[in-house]
Amino acid sequence: MTEPDRPRRSGLRGFGHAGPSPWTDLDRPPLDAAVLRHDLLLPGGLWTALDVVEETGSTNNDLTARARDGAAEGAVLIAERQSAGRGRLDRQWSAPARSGLFLSLLLRPTVPRERLGWLPILVGVSAATTVGRVAGIQVGLKWPNDLQVEVAGEERKTGGILTELTGEAVVVGLGLNVTLRQEELPVPTAASLALAGAEVTDRATLLRSLLREFAELYGEWQAAAGDPQASGLLPAYTARCTTLGRQVLVQLPGERELRGEAVALDTDGRLVVRTPDGARQAVAAGDVVHVRPEPRTS
Repeated sequence: MTEPDRPRRSGLRGFGHAGPSPWTDLDRPPLDAAVLRHDLLLPGGLWTALDVVEETGSTNNDLTARARDGAAEGAVLIAERQSAGRGRLDRQWSAPARSGLFLSLLLRPTVPRERLGWLPILVGVSAATTVGRVAGIQVGLKWPNDLQVEVAGEERKTGGILTELTGEAVVVGLGLNVTLRQEELPVPTAASLALAGAEVTDRATLLRSLLREFAELYGEWQAAAGDPQASGLLPAYTARCTTLGRQVLVQLPGERELRGEAVALDTDGRLVVRTPDGARQAVAAGDVVHVRPEPRTS
């Protein structure tokens, strides 16, 4: 007697499929591009296109290519995973799939070119405002482009911003760790919103709020011709900046260093450092280290 034919298995994990499934980590559901487009691509609004890809090397690279081909302002590209994400100075980084928000924005601002340096600051303020309102945790902004949260009493980096100019367009990339777990951290100084005690870690909710917040602030900034004071951007950033009022070590191009107190941002977005001799020096680019004050001896 022969064994009856077994029914063919469906091919889905849990119903006959032996391979991995994007649904196995229920804390990290995929983003629904159709729903996001419905909510965000509105007549007369900033956002004109929105795509979600499963994986890419760098959303900034992909959107830069579109910009060169003449893509309209307001394109948003989101990757569930980036295999070759880039930070400042071409530093490479990656994160588990669907563990954060990894996106780039294509903008064609009409402000004077010398004020384009405020765009990463604008993204930072938008992200910090969104996370504070939606997730209930405070995000600090370390000059020039790091987002910080506090975990176990320590400041840790939870995100970064990279801005690239291509012709008349600007591509702004944002990486924000949302549900990264302790064992998944690339370095001990990294963090995620979840590790900082976020009340909300749903990426779609955060993304919608972030893009709406940025669109509103970007409109105000453009209406003020990019003026950081008139648009309210400078005071908004200053209130969230974790670098101001701190002793810093700035690592400058050419292996030079600058030590002193970070006292202000100037109208070009540069960090003003007061050196021990009382002189003030404006820094346009550099890696900033927050220096811990030396303990007092009795």
